Amino acid sequence: MTCKLSGLYAITDHQLMPDKASLLQQVETSLLGGVRIIQYRDKSNDTDRRLDEATALLDLCRRYQTPLLINDDIDLAVKIGANGVHLGQSDGAVTLARDLLGPTAIIGVTCHDSLELAIEAQNAGADYVAFGAFFPSKTKPNAKPAPMNLLKVAKEKLHLPIVAIGGISMDNAEQIITEGADMVAVIHALYAQDDIQKTASRFASLFTN
Repeated sequence: MTCKLSGLYAITDHQLMPDKASLLQQVETSLLGGVRIIQYRDKSNDTDRRLDEATALLDLCRRYQTPLLINDDIDLAVKIGANGVHLGQSDGAVTLARDLLGPTAIIGVTCHDSLELAIEAQNAGADYVAFGAFFPSKTKPNAKPAPMNLLKVAKEKLHLPIVAIGGISMDNAEQIITEGADMVAVIHALYAQDDIQKTASRFASLFTN
């Protein structure tokens, strides 16, 4: 699967999607609205459920020709044949993920507010880097704030796509994109909305204007 890393990046949330049926329904609705990449994020220790959900989600994403990345779990990504993985700073090395997932896998790295971490990730072979939080986040309320000008500086220093995350909504997404983000990653601003498809479409339209 070839994929240009730009546009709306959606992250699942077990509280908003408490079972497999709701997970698949909400994700499919967001795909219909224009989501370009899905990340399966579940921090629980229920390995059987996570395997079952991730496998079903991969089948769904394949039907829509949309990459599925696994949050923080290289082993799960390998087991189901996911399109890639998103790694935190303590979730394994980019080089290990590349060895296990192969040359075409999409590997992203959380870099918080640090250009230095982003440069390290780029040098290690990451496919994109993620900065944030740029605004107060419901998912990570204690996340260290990232300065807005980091996006412009990173755009000048890096040759990788940049994901912005943390409290991004329709009210501020356009500003984030203007500052240099190639993708905006959202959870509640998409999946906690009454009309997920319409919301996804509104986000997606910011990248085509």
